Amino acid sequence: MKAIVLASVRSCTAFAAALLLSVPPAFAYVAPDAASGTNADESSLSNHNTYTNRDGNTVHAPARSLSGKVPQGASARCRDGTYSFSRHRSGTCSRHGGVADWL
Repeated sequence: MKAIVLASVRSCTAFAAALLLSVPPAFAYVAPDAASGTNADESSLSNHNTYTNRDGNTVHAPARSLSGKVPQGASARCRDGTYSFSRHRSGTCSRHGGVADWL
């Protein structure tokens, strides 16, 4: 009986370790693809946060433009003055007062 319990524990431990090692970090920053032309110029933005959209793509979180110009890759200007880099209209600027202008 003790041997069966030990085998089960080892099996579960091995499974848990394999599962943990195979899952990518949830909040790891992955820079947008430069070839897509939709990446933002990081130096001209107020933050460097990202989120994962419903397609599983990493997207720059809404940010203010430090240069006063529309950031490259922005899709909308939010009512609070931030720029959104959303790839979908649904939910764009939802925590920033809604969309002021689509770009």
